[in-house]
Amino acid sequence: MEPLVRTNLLAVGVNGRTQLLSELPIRLVSVQSAAEAVVCIRNDRFESVLSTWNLDDMPGGLFLKRLRVVKPDLTTIVLINNEDPSEEILARSIGVCAVLTEDCSDDFLVRAVASVLGLEVPAEAAAITEARQKAFSKKSYRKVIGLLRGGG
Repeated sequence: MEPLVRTNLLAVGVNGRTQLLSELPIRLVSVQSAAEAVVCIRNDRFESVLSTWNLDDMPGGLFLKRLRVVKPDLTTIVLINNEDPSEEILARSIGVCAVLTEDCSDDFLVRAVASVLGLEVPAEAAAITEARQKAFSKKSYRKVIGLLRGGG
């Protein structure tokens, strides 16, 4: 039995990582450009957006900056470049709900998106995550747990 759809998520410029979110009870629409995202937002109802900070047609977070102005209540999650701390500062300054790095693990991405959207990670996905965590070295595992708890 399919889980009930709890939210509509628009993924913008996430380049193939959207398949990871298929276990969550969401309706997912994935596009690669800000222009496509604007059309989707005009023609459909989305409660949340997952976007890369630097899109080819709107670099420097321009898409999210404009989106936050016209849809301030929209839940927004951004993927930033781990090498550029200014992206995180700028993303937080416009009020995005969550900031993740583009190189975060697949498991962390799924859990973070689920957490921000107020969803539980399905049992199958949680079991896969648990098996992967056992394969981490203790140091890596501590780092992931620290990030999940909001540490650095």
